[in-house]
Amino acid sequence: MQPVIVGIRFQKVGKVYHFDASSIDGLKIGDFAVVDTSRGRQLGEIVQLVDDPSPPPDGSWKPIQRRATPRDLVMRQIWQKKEVEAMINGRAKLAEMKIEGVKIVAAEFTFDGSRLSFLYSTEGEGKIDLRGLRRAMQRNYPRSRVEMRQIGPRDVAKILGGMGACGMATRCCSMFLTEFSPISIKMAKEQGISLTPSEITGICGRLRCCLVYEYEQYVTARKELPKRGKRVVTPGGEGKVLDMFPLKDSVLVELDTGMRQEFAKEELQPWDELEALRRKSQAPCDRHENGECDCGKQADPPEPDANPEQSDKPRRYPRKKRRK
Repeated sequence: MQPVIVGIRFQKVGKVYHFDASSIDGLKIGDFAVVDTSRGRQLGEIVQLVDDPSPPPDGSWKPIQRRATPRDLVMRQIWQKKEVEAMINGRAKLAEMKIEGVKIVAAEFTFDGSRLSFLYSTEGEGKIDLRGLRRAMQRNYPRSRVEMRQIGPRDVAKILGGMGACGMATRCCSMFLTEFSPISIKMAKEQGISLTPSEITGICGRLRCCLVYEYEQYVTARKELPKRGKRVVTPGGEGKVLDMFPLKDSVLVELDTGMRQEFAKEELQPWDELEALRRKSQAPCDRHENGECDCGKQADPPEPDANPEQSDKPRRYPRKKRRK
């Protein structure tokens, strides 16, 4: 029997994790369930039903423990209200202990308060010993298991939110991005974006996530459009390609008359291919001899034989010497 796999999200804009719901009947999108994770027991919302699940990399899916009760939902709201207070207390203790180069970004309780996680970021690359801070916060929250979890600059920007570097009221990572894709400087070059740091970096100090949005379209379009410097034939005459507009599927052409004009891909013809066809059409026929051409071309007249008396004899060509 095929297992029933559902996708569960633990945060409003977070990654979707898959669990086995075969033991619980009637689960649908929008329901809440309690599951065991590597970070303790969590409560999440079912956001998708997987019709044809692929096997997980570790061999099996974790099962859903039970359907969330109204009490579970109320307990989660109560503990969520205490997260801001825990974050403020953690920052105060961090300043009291004079630990530099560390910033506590947020604090997260599990839905039943059994675990408290402090999310922090560091300025340098090296590790900072926070065992003293963890023990101090453990004394303040004895009912919860306290842990310190380091996050990257992109996760920090996602949690803090705010206006994006492009001017949007809400950052992409805080609004709809559930995962961070790998981004390289090659994506900015492929799209013709200025490599000025202020143009390609976000608030987090890393390359902007939006560089990956249209990258595949640019790569595909550039393969089909003529490259810069290539000669083309347009409705306005022959010319040379000056620039490409991949999203518009068009190019800017400088005609031989000196005028510059934009043409769509369907209006262009490659000059080199047309030139090759023209030369081939003007060349003599190489399929028929002795003037018996029936394909519209005239073959070159045969060269006169040097010795008319031996014209009927077959020609003999000297053998090529084989190289030893």
